[in-house]
Amino acid sequence: MKLDRTSMLYGTLLLTGTGIAGQFLGFVYRILLSRLIGAEIMGLYQLIMPVYSVLLSLTAVGLTAAVSNLSAGYFARGQRGAVRQVLRRCLLCFLALFTVLALLTALLYDPISVYLLGDARTQTGLLLLLPCILLTGVENLHKHFFYGTGAVRPPAVVELCEQVIRAAAVLGLLVLFLPQNPERTVALIVVGMIICELFSSVTLMLLARRRLEGEALREPGASRRMNRQILAIALPVGLTSLLGNLMGSANAVLIPQRLVAAGAEVSRAMEEFGVLCGMTMPMLCLPTAFIGALGLVLMPKLAQGTALGNGALVRRRIDRSLLATSMLMFPALALLVVLGPTLGRLLFQEEMVGRHLLPLSVGVLLSCWQAVLGCALNGLGRQQGAARSSILAGAVQLVCTYVLLGLPGVGIGGYPVGVVLSSALGALLNWLQVRRAAGLRLKPFEWVVAPGLAALLMGLTCNLLFHVMLDMGVGEVTAMGGCTAFGIVLYLAALQAQGMGPNRLFWLGRNQRK
Repeated sequence: MKLDRTSMLYGTLLLTGTGIAGQFLGFVYRILLSRLIGAEIMGLYQLIMPVYSVLLSLTAVGLTAAVSNLSAGYFARGQRGAVRQVLRRCLLCFLALFTVLALLTALLYDPISVYLLGDARTQTGLLLLLPCILLTGVENLHKHFFYGTGAVRPPAVVELCEQVIRAAAVLGLLVLFLPQNPERTVALIVVGMIICELFSSVTLMLLARRRLEGEALREPGASRRMNRQILAIALPVGLTSLLGNLMGSANAVLIPQRLVAAGAEVSRAMEEFGVLCGMTMPMLCLPTAFIGALGLVLMPKLAQGTALGNGALVRRRIDRSLLATSMLMFPALALLVVLGPTLGRLLFQEEMVGRHLLPLSVGVLLSCWQAVLGCALNGLGRQQGAARSSILAGAVQLVCTYVLLGLPGVGIGGYPVGVVLSSALGALLNWLQVRRAAGLRLKPFEWVVAPGLAALLMGLTCNLLFHVMLDMGVGEVTAMGGCTAFGIVLYLAALQAQGMGPNRLFWLGRNQRK
């Protein structure tokens, strides 16, 4: 069967393949990074990343959603000149916003690092984030232009190259210039990020210019309408991302502070924070490369279906996307719960990586549903509904972090509780709005029961098999490989026994328009 290159399946598979390769490279990079700099400096690095996310939210995130959605709609109607104008206007808007915020950050970097982040050693890294954010914004706008027009191959290849360049640049700088004090070490990491973002932004900009060469907007009165459309999408998405990242930043800053309030020493609190956010969560989020790829393809596809007035196609795409999410995430997380403690110890040489894997995996699964449903809402033009859900979920996470992590005897164990509660609330709120907007009915057996039971059987069996193999003297790496292979076969067999063969996912490969 020849795969349609304009279909959701082709785009999702391509982005998933490059995403998995990128996740693998990023994971290896993070392992080597953690071994070079240690848990404490990893915690310092994690402290400045929320600032990176907040500034991107203020400048680029809403505009990237506007580029993706509007490019998809205009491209579906054959208005290629309008696509070029959307990209150009969003770039100008981004540059204006970035200039203002960069000046403010450069003037206030000292109080931001000392009073907001709580550690003066983040100052140099904070200043170096500014050129990195400029390049990332330009890159992301061009990347979402390609996603919106259905050309997923150029950004996928560039993304993979970016991961290789980032790892080489950051690790190379650290090997050349270490040992340094913690502040300079964080700065070296950010310099490596700047190098890889420079490659990505320039490459995608040249490719986009070549793709749109000669196109111009000729429709009378289209400019004002386009400005209103950009604002209608960018404002709620940008505000949602901003508030979410502000709460995420506050959450990241609060974790070590509340651990200290619960009785931990400052260095110990920073180590636990570095292990949790720099090692455990990235390991659990490895399978989510598929979800990120699916979301990038789903949103413009739904925008196209909405622009063409094809409600049935929209419902089928959301249905298959939720089914794909469940069928892939359930077994992946079940395997990580079983093998995660051993895998984390082997990779990071840190015993704490395997703590709280079961509740955190439940939270990751719920967050994947929340993300897919949020992308569906954005594709349906319901950005404000997705915004409310995200803000409420983030608020729940923040409250849980403040209350639970500060309790003596609870400490870091309160973090998974917040992840589960916030993700469950976000997924529920997004589902209620998708059901109302698209008329989609709930399918609990297909989305939850069948893949959940198959993954439970796989997880229990693999757990038993893993310990039996270890008791027989089989090496840990060999035992993990054998359990993974056996688990996949068992999971697929259990799905087939319930009438849920994986071939159902190949509906995504058909570019239906009726």
